[in-house]
Amino acid sequence: MRLWSIHPRYLDPPGLGGLWREALLAQGVVAGRTAAYRNHPQARRVLEQADPWGAVHDYLVGVWEEGHRRGYRYDRSRILPHSGRYAMEVPRGQMMYEVELLRLKLEGRNPQYLDRLPPPDNVAPHPSIQVVDGGIARWERPREDVLRRMESR
Repeated sequence: MRLWSIHPRYLDPPGLGGLWREALLAQGVVAGRTAAYRNHPQARRVLEQADPWGAVHDYLVGVWEEGHRRGYRYDRSRILPHSGRYAMEVPRGQMMYEVELLRLKLEGRNPQYLDRLPPPDNVAPHPSIQVVDGGIARWERPREDVLRRMESR
């Protein structure tokens, strides 16, 4: 499971489709419909929010909007209702880590999407994310290969 903190516009079609499915899975965790992923770091980041319902709802809306912009037929009725707005805080270092992780994935899967990625320090966040100062988030399980790439840039 990966709930990207970066804006979904940077994802290739398989990445956005996977994000939609995984965000729906996170919604299922918040709703108590699945226990299988309850302790997954990406689910924990949502569950630990002051308003987990708001966090997962606004996150899913942002993914749906990007899919809609691309002409995909994601079913908005699968997003459980919630009123109000909620922004999850994510450290700048996490954003930079995710750009490098996505770069690595795209190199192997869809290299033509690499030119859509801005420099790591200039990446836009997901619409429901507020970027704050800090390093890689404590809930992340950083991959050594990604950390090495970050150090070499």
